[in-house]
Amino acid sequence: QVRLVESGGGFFQAGDSPRLSCVASGRTFCMAWFRQAPGSEREFLVLRNLRPDGTYYRAAVEGRITISGDVANNTVFLQLNRVKPEDTAVYYCAAAPNHCSADAGGYDSWGQGTQVTVSS
Repeated sequence: QVRLVESGGGFFQAGDSPRLSCVASGRTFCMAWFRQAPGSEREFLVLRNLRPDGTYYRAAVEGRITISGDVANNTVFLQLNRVKPEDTAVYYCAAAPNHCSADAGGYDSWGQGTQVTVSS
């Protein structure tokens, strides 16, 4: 397991484009972003692994979010593009040592989460 630290959350206005950061304490193969809104299950957003073509977005959010950064350098970023109130959630970073998955159960390391609150 690695320790993950997210940052960049806060209070935003609709239309803002905040960027969240996730830093891992050590090497890992896959880093992913999930979010959990109040009363909802945790949902997968995007993952990136060590392979050159190793980025995968959940279809429903592609275009509304952008992942950047380098798993090899233990840091990834999540750009939220022109947020809406429905993007209000706790955003979590996750990591797995050997594989990637869109299933939260596939990750053995989780950050504490960073709250994003969007007002209209």
